[in-house]
Amino acid sequence: MTTARELMTPDAHCARTEETVATAAARMRDLGVGSLPICGEDQRLHGVVTDRDIVVGCVADGKDPSQVLVAQFCAEEPVTIGADDDASEALRTMMDHDVRRLPVIDGHRLVGMLSQADLARALPEDEVGRMLAAVSAPPSDR
Repeated sequence: MTTARELMTPDAHCARTEETVATAAARMRDLGVGSLPICGEDQRLHGVVTDRDIVVGCVADGKDPSQVLVAQFCAEEPVTIGADDDASEALRTMMDHDVRRLPVIDGHRLVGMLSQADLARALPEDEVGRMLAAVSAPPSDR
């Protein structure tokens, strides 16, 4: 069994709930990533902000990224995967929730991020094929 911990990118950098979208976007650029987990002062995961969230949910709506807080993108219950969960479970979670990246948690602590690309490199071809078919399907077919 291959676990999320074995495949994840460790030491994920967080955007803080009190930071602006512009600050998060600059951090994404500097790190070369397309998403950041959002963590509060309590060090717990509150959500994930993606480059697409920033463009569609802020810039395209005419909002000022230097004034909007990333807290706007916090979810009531962020979609996560446990560090010791099987890679196949991570794939199912991504497909069920239509996400391409998962924060990996150990207890309540964020320990890394897992992407579809991480899974594609590790899973058998038939599972990767199902993942790609689900991602390319229209939303009504997912």
